Amino acid sequence: MTTLHHSAAPAVREPAAWAGLQVILLGVLGHTAGLGPLGWLAGTAFAVGTSALLGGAVQRSARRALGPADRVTLARALLVGGVTALVADGGRETALIVVLAAVALALDFVDGQVARRTGTASELGARFDMEVDAFLILVLSAHVAATLGPWVPVIGALRYAFVVASWCLVRLRGALPPSRARKVVAAAQGVALVVAASGLLPHPAAFVGLALAALVWSFGRDVVHLWRGAERVHRA
Repeated sequence: MTTLHHSAAPAVREPAAWAGLQVILLGVLGHTAGLGPLGWLAGTAFAVGTSALLGGAVQRSARRALGPADRVTLARALLVGGVTALVADGGRETALIVVLAAVALALDFVDGQVARRTGTASELGARFDMEVDAFLILVLSAHVAATLGPWVPVIGALRYAFVVASWCLVRLRGALPPSRARKVVAAAQGVALVVAASGLLPHPAAFVGLALAALVWSFGRDVVHLWRGAERVHRA
């Protein structure tokens, strides 16, 4: 047990070091964008929470170090922390929010490639990547809601609603088969929200509405699959 504890220590320290980088980024945003108290509070809370949760997950996995793909995801999380701070501060710096979010979304295509090419793919890395994506979508949907209406945060809330439902319903706790359609729909949410936030489209509500409809279909299909699978197991 002692050996595992010491071998995992470097990997646990990395999330803490990342939290320090997040504070530095907040300082840069404070100097360039006039980040206020709410932004500092949200950004710091994101940094502390991410560091604690990732550090705990690393300890439970007893890994010696984070992999190269995990570090790409940490870089994405750094950008998401900046987006979170800017949105919490009122979302006035739209261009900066769009740039940070767009880079974070683009890097989502990088960490998976890095994991596969270096042979360092892991359950922890995949879960961390998914959580960073989900939180970015939640924050972006809250930002876009200020201009399109209170229905937009449904995009960010659906994934968390599914998790809560799985706590209550055993039938939703099964494993889902890999699905390219699911990945495409999930990726489309971030793209739609960033484009809507940028103001590049003349009718952003229709674009975001289509993305939401696709997401509802994707979640609905998964729920049906899990429910029917659980029924087949119960009958057997």
